Amino acid sequence: MLYDWFQHINFAYPAFFGLLVLVPFMIFWYLRKSRPGQGAIMVSTLGSFGSTRSWKNTFRHLTFILRMAAICAVIVALARPQLRNDEQMINGEGIDIVLCLDISGSMLAQDFTPNRMEAAKNVASDFIDSRPADRIGLVIFSGESFTMCPLTSDRAVLKSQLYNVHSGLLEDGTAIGSGLATGVDRLRSSPSKSKVIILLTDGENNGGLIDPNTAKEIAKSVGVRVYTVGVGTEGFAPVPVQTSGGVVMQKEKVSIDEKLLSQIAQETGGKYFRATDNESLKNIYTDIDKLEKSKVEITALRRYSEQFYPFALAAALFLFLELVLRSTLFKKFP
Repeated sequence: MLYDWFQHINFAYPAFFGLLVLVPFMIFWYLRKSRPGQGAIMVSTLGSFGSTRSWKNTFRHLTFILRMAAICAVIVALARPQLRNDEQMINGEGIDIVLCLDISGSMLAQDFTPNRMEAAKNVASDFIDSRPADRIGLVIFSGESFTMCPLTSDRAVLKSQLYNVHSGLLEDGTAIGSGLATGVDRLRSSPSKSKVIILLTDGENNGGLIDPNTAKEIAKSVGVRVYTVGVGTEGFAPVPVQTSGGVVMQKEKVSIDEKLLSQIAQETGGKYFRATDNESLKNIYTDIDKLEKSKVEITALRRYSEQFYPFALAAALFLFLELVLRSTLFKKFP
């Protein structure tokens, strides 16, 4: 506990510690001064009392020790120990962002580690942490779409919802249009000047009630920029498939409608990216983070609370005790 306290202590006037060099000289002066005052008388008949010592003789240096302790406490108090508290205030004009995540069965393909869905969730979590001034929401889609978390600045709630996402929550399929339309609807009434959707999928549109081109036109009318991310390696990828004998791995062709994703991104003012492994997916979110910069002002506040009072009180107590002892128990009579 004492170590932790000193970890956060600063001294306003540390130069006063230079006075501590006087302490050894004062001790030397005291010892030198007290030496001549001690005499020895050899009396043969009192030899049996040679080993006896009075309590006054034993504690004769106590008053000097109290004075030295008082001087050291005064020096520390003069250096003004202060407890430092650092605070940060984050202000700025953020961006409203909706993460639109494909959770279809093909997102369990293991061409990413451990699979596409978990890799996408991990990278999205890091992205959320890197955007302190933004409101972020989460929309999932497969054969239909659903809002897992509306726009919020509560990172803990958002990440909790993100990690609760798993395949099978919705009817299987890839309804890109429905997912995009739901994301746009989350941003429709947003007062933010910048509205962004990051849509991640690994397939081609094959379901849903809204055509992707219709959703794209809605996004354009609302002023939403859409960044699209195609996830999957080139060629074939291992996908777990449930059979009567259990789960088996099958090679399935990676089919991403890159033409559609590129068109959606280009016409809404965004950009299309292709991720073929964990590292490239991470780099994509880093690039989007750089493209969509928020206006953030971080004000650092450093507050100090004075901690010299205990040392000043201790110095007064030591001096008081010395005065009392010198006037009573250790009083010298002429």
